[in-house]
Amino acid sequence: MIRVMFVCHGNICRSPMAEMVMKELVRRRGIADRFEIASGATSTEEIWGGRGNPIYPPAQEEMKRRGIPFSQHHAVQIRRSDADYYDLLIGMDSANIRNMQRILGSGAAGKIRKLLDFTARGGDVADPWYSGNFAKAYDDIAEGCEGLLRYLEQEAYL
Repeated sequence: MIRVMFVCHGNICRSPMAEMVMKELVRRRGIADRFEIASGATSTEEIWGGRGNPIYPPAQEEMKRRGIPFSQHHAVQIRRSDADYYDLLIGMDSANIRNMQRILGSGAAGKIRKLLDFTARGGDVADPWYSGNFAKAYDDIAEGCEGLLRYLEQEAYL
């Protein structure tokens, strides 16, 4: 079982989109049973009264437009124990990586990666919260998830 958690700032846009895209990629390839895929936030901004906010409606609309099914989701903050549980903790941008390292501590050494590092171009996944460009964020996420899957195949995880 390969356990992957995608992480962004609030867990309502990029990381749940990455979670749902990756779940669909492995489902289409017939290998979903080999994965546990989740997402989380580095902040608590989208978590109120013990329950997190759902996927942001424009992110939902972009996934619908692209044919990506998504399940009920509520934002959660990552915890130090996630470093022990997950094999890979994938951040969307450099700020996410810094916050993940702070929250997860040394137990996550070697497990924290940036999603677009699995592509030839690298860089940060576009943040649609500020730009409103959910199509660009989706394109970055889809490219990164495909690259992550290639990486797992090359490294004989699959």
